Amino acid sequence: MADRLTPERRSWNMSRIRGKNTKPEMLVRRLLHAKGYRYRLHGTAGGGKLPGNPDLVFAGRHKVIFVNGCFWHFHDCRVGQHAPQANAEFWETKRTRTRNRDADQRIQLERDGWDVLTVWECELKDRSALELRLDAFLRGLPTDEPTEDAR
Repeated sequence: MADRLTPERRSWNMSRIRGKNTKPEMLVRRLLHAKGYRYRLHGTAGGGKLPGNPDLVFAGRHKVIFVNGCFWHFHDCRVGQHAPQANAEFWETKRTRTRNRDADQRIQLERDGWDVLTVWECELKDRSALELRLDAFLRGLPTDEPTEDAR
């Protein structure tokens, strides 16, 4: 299936997709701030950058949170498993590379002593469950992976 947009229009659309201060990230930030949690943004801790530039850094707790879009980071939910038909090989390669990079960065953070939580865009549908999961993570309690219902 051919792309219905001109290369110029597709380029313009793609340039508008942001990696920081996204709507999902802002929602998580507001939830945590309202609960009294304070954090640093986009991978800074103790004056240095952390691997993967986590969206939220809780340096005193040695915890980080990534807020990932399901499509872009190849989540196993319905949205994440959608395979574009236009330029399919490119997208498969790009998304697989992103997934592998995320896994490598998580390993590096954990090796450096950081606890890592990934919040997926699909989890935002059930805010009360998300709040419980975030709170449990930050308090050092076990966190369950999101259920199929949240996906």
